Amino acid sequence: MAARIADVRRTWYFFRRNTLAMIGLGILIIFGLIFIYGYVYPAPATSATNYCATDGPPPGLCAPGEPTVCTYPQGSSSPGPGCYVTPADFNNFIAPTFSLSPFALGPLPMGSLVSPEAGGTAVDQGHFFNLYTLLLKGTDWSITISIAIVMSGALIGLILGAAAGFYGGMIDEVLMRLTDIFLSIPYILLIIVIVIAGREAGIGGFNNDVLLVVLAFIVTWWPTYTRIVRSQSLVVREQKYVEAARASGAGNGRILRKHVIPNSVFPVFIQMSLDVGTVPLVLAAIAYLGFIIFPSQLIPEWGSVAAAATEVIPSLFQYCATVGGGCVIPWWQILFPGIALFLFAISVNLLADGLRDALDPRLRR
Repeated sequence: MAARIADVRRTWYFFRRNTLAMIGLGILIIFGLIFIYGYVYPAPATSATNYCATDGPPPGLCAPGEPTVCTYPQGSSSPGPGCYVTPADFNNFIAPTFSLSPFALGPLPMGSLVSPEAGGTAVDQGHFFNLYTLLLKGTDWSITISIAIVMSGALIGLILGAAAGFYGGMIDEVLMRLTDIFLSIPYILLIIVIVIAGREAGIGGFNNDVLLVVLAFIVTWWPTYTRIVRSQSLVVREQKYVEAARASGAGNGRILRKHVIPNSVFPVFIQMSLDVGTVPLVLAAIAYLGFIIFPSQLIPEWGSVAAAATEVIPSLFQYCATVGGGCVIPWWQILFPGIALFLFAISVNLLADGLRDALDPRLRR
């Protein structure tokens, strides 16, 4: 036990000497705090709240019970405190209320996100979502989904890869050819096909759809880990301590559990730390392709929010070309989701690079 604690301290010593890795760790700690806060924040967890602008649709077009936000067009006087100014003809473009406190200045501290579900064009709906709430709840969904996918894929790959490398022969041949088949299929295409097949099979409901998405990712995620672990276990099984364990009467199962898997797992940790930041980017890429991978088009998830922000851009530019000027580009609708995705992905990659260097014996001398 003392030796393990000393090794952890030595690893932490080398890790904290890496400035970029410490920056990545700091950003991830902030995301962790946001993750915890998102669970207690009073907002729907599975779908966005659709707001209706008081200066938006004609009276009576707001849905019964739909929350309204006081808005008024630029150039006119404010109806009262707590109202948001919007550009002329863009009553759903509420700019961020720049403040460090999202509680004091109303429900839209990061601005609005135009609703792609409300119908009409980007300039005449008068319906929008709270971008702050979407990104806050999206932290919970994005991180939870990423961790579930990566841990499940790593566990499957660890078991299959260790078995393939340790036993060899026919077991190795079958598992590796199966791995090659999955690696040869574009994983984004495979994810979409699995989700469509599941829905056609009658899997419905919010929780089932989310589970289907996670399972589709897991099916495409384990082959990489299988390859990594197999290559490590091929080396480990030839070590002297494995021969000593076999000579002492230990069975194959015990050798796998006690020696092969524990000594093959370090590259898996590094790959996992990289993949946690990759999953939200893949989800965003699928959403940008126009495939609604989740049961709701605007589930609070970073990739879906970022894709929804660009969905209204074509109609917006078409309107701008028609009126010939005076257009407003809602930069915040694209910037803030993009920042969330970028910071999470880059921080995870910086952390992974630091872990790789700290765990590499050749760099610790």
